Amino acid sequence: MSEKESKFRKVNPNLGQQPNIGPFPAEQFIPWLAIAGVSYYLCKVLLQMSWVWTGAIAAWGIATWWVLTGSKPWKFLSKFVRTPYWVRGYGRYRSLVDHSSRRPRQRL
Repeated sequence: MSEKESKFRKVNPNLGQQPNIGPFPAEQFIPWLAIAGVSYYLCKVLLQMSWVWTGAIAAWGIATWWVLTGSKPWKFLSKFVRTPYWVRGYGRYRSLVDHSSRRPRQRL
């Protein structure tokens, strides 16, 4: 059996990927429903706020939950990207202006 025959070919490109509901991760869907329900009950039913305030508080709660849990629930604030690792490098200096075509000035 050759090397090409022993490798597997992916038939479905979605295998091994995280499940989504539209652009949102599927594991966030149930907590978001609970946050929206609690926001509705507290803001609209108990405090009789407008729909704008109810939606704003629900969106704030959902955004806070998504930032805290992120795509990796075991990592706190996993939505933020790490700062890049900068190292000192060495490169050859090249001038942007070609000095070899200039003639030296003659002094009088």
